[in-house]
Amino acid sequence: MAKVSVLIVDDAPFIRDLIKKALRSHFPGLQIEEAINGRKAQQMLSRAEFDLILCDWEMPEMGGLELLKWFRGQPGTGATPFVMVTSRGDKENVVEAIQAGVSDYVGKPFSNEQLIAKVKKALQRSGRLALLQGGAPKPTVSSGLDTIANLTGNRRAEPPPSAPPPKPRPIAPPAVSASAPAEEAPVAAAESVRGQAQLRLPGQQFACVIKTLSLRDALVVVRRGERMPQVFESGVLDLEQDSDRSVARVNAYVHAVASMEPKMDCEWVKVTLKFVDQDPEKLDYLSRLIASGTAQQHYSPGA
Repeated sequence: MAKVSVLIVDDAPFIRDLIKKALRSHFPGLQIEEAINGRKAQQMLSRAEFDLILCDWEMPEMGGLELLKWFRGQPGTGATPFVMVTSRGDKENVVEAIQAGVSDYVGKPFSNEQLIAKVKKALQRSGRLALLQGGAPKPTVSSGLDTIANLTGNRRAEPPPSAPPPKPRPIAPPAVSASAPAEEAPVAAAESVRGQAQLRLPGQQFACVIKTLSLRDALVVVRRGERMPQVFESGVLDLEQDSDRSVARVNAYVHAVASMEPKMDCEWVKVTLKFVDQDPEKLDYLSRLIASGTAQQHYSPGA
């Protein structure tokens, strides 16, 4: 069977592990390499060829867009699929990625099904999927990925949430764990931050109230939806600073979930998020947000 290789580029170990686990479960014969940022990926791509590149956008030293522009400038790379896996879903970002030569786009947070579908699509176009599955390569299909619709049309559109929930009244009884360990881990060195944000999980999003925020984690309160957030589920916390309306999309995973009331049908739940980004720019943003003590709600259509 021919060898098919993929390079995963992301500064967050949690995200890299998430992608590796999904790929190995669906493609046992796939060779997987990883890089912690664009600079490291550039060195690896200078020494070896890969059949697919899955790359984050915001990383230290060299970001995904800079890596993409460099890669497309190298001879013989036009047919290699380069897929952005990132929380940046704004129109201007997508247009910029198209102009740089991106092949496709996977928005964070993503489900395994969404990721695998994009990987299959990319490998099918390059003729490598059949090799991975042990058959003869099929003819290359023209991608036609030269419009925003082609990049974003296959992503599940998520309607913007309704008006943000009111800040819940303090509850006297102690919290009862819903789907987390019995003792909820404290938010280390956290500061009280007044404001709201948006928590995006695969296939679902919540308007949330920020209770505490630190450089490593956050404690937010959300209204219980059709399903509860799950421990170790990946997500993105959209934060907007009041002073300049700038937005940070912080990648995280659900560390703990606890009810606000000691009953099974509680309406409000507390969610502890652990941040996984190691990008200095995002850490600086969080520092400024914590210092200001205020976070405004941000909704990003189509993100």
